Amino acid sequence: MASNPDNPLDLQTSRYARQMRFAPLGVEGQKRLLAARALVVGCGALGSVIVSTLARAGVGKLRIVDRDFLELNNLQRQVLYDEDDVAAGLPKAIAAKNRLGRINSQIEIDAVVADVDHTNILRLLEGVDCLVDGTDNFETRFLLNDAAVKLALPWVYGGCLGAEGQTLTVLPGETPCLRCLMPDPPPPGSTPTCDSAGILGTIIGVVASWEANEALKILSGRRETTSRVWTVLDLWDNTARQIKLAGAKAADCPCCAKREFPWLAGERGSHTAILCGRNAVQLSFPGRDAVSLDDLAAKLAAVGQVTKNKYLVRAAIGEFQLTVFPDGRAVIGGTEDVAEARSVYAKYVGN
Repeated sequence: MASNPDNPLDLQTSRYARQMRFAPLGVEGQKRLLAARALVVGCGALGSVIVSTLARAGVGKLRIVDRDFLELNNLQRQVLYDEDDVAAGLPKAIAAKNRLGRINSQIEIDAVVADVDHTNILRLLEGVDCLVDGTDNFETRFLLNDAAVKLALPWVYGGCLGAEGQTLTVLPGETPCLRCLMPDPPPPGSTPTCDSAGILGTIIGVVASWEANEALKILSGRRETTSRVWTVLDLWDNTARQIKLAGAKAADCPCCAKREFPWLAGERGSHTAILCGRNAVQLSFPGRDAVSLDDLAAKLAAVGQVTKNKYLVRAAIGEFQLTVFPDGRAVIGGTEDVAEARSVYAKYVGN
């Protein structure tokens, strides 16, 4: 079939033909996807499946934000990457952009290596039609909920542990927000983590695909078909539960009813994080001056084994592995003690 070079959709016909034949989406839905913009926060286990699905489906602009770099243990469940990416020491967002560019060169992919917090989330959401959760912690999810409700922006939550996963679609003004159902995040140490309970790649694929499908409904203009229940799946026990949310929109919700946004204001949340399953601590320093990676690499070479690329410097020093980014953010491997991580940072990088 001849293509009309003046018609972008015609050029894409063979790529999306099977998708457009699905009647609830159709040609009109595909046009909307090609013009749509989505932000995926986190490009690890959930996020790598989500961005791959959205890119293959033809979402016209994808913004991918992730704070982390690749390690070998990621490959068990983070399907977008391979051993070459790990060996290259690339941040996940950059490795994802490289791979997605080879999957679909006709969409725009914006990769951002950053820790999402109250100082940058609104900027990252500029021009976005849908927000999708690929994170691994409740602090960030409550921040996303604050921002999405403030902007009246649809967002899709997902989380996994062991063989169980759950997902929720939030349509501000129509459905309960995350804080209607969970007023506060669970206290630190009160819930299992993937380090203590493990995680199966199979549940990641299911939950991430559900999230991506909800995003496709929103971005294609089929918002009315999105899920209005909280879905909980356990692949090991072969169970599925859907919790009806009719009447769950809390009249006194501090977020969507009272319009209070403490995570977005920086009043809640921290600038440190113990990274699940990594024996590592992330330290962030909002407002800090940029770090010269060249100078830092030369400094650290005197005390440890150093590797560097344009995105980060990594140094193995005794029992610790330091990874430092240009904004001064660092991941200190070899400890889950925040105080010890801060001490290592101060000793080798500086205050």
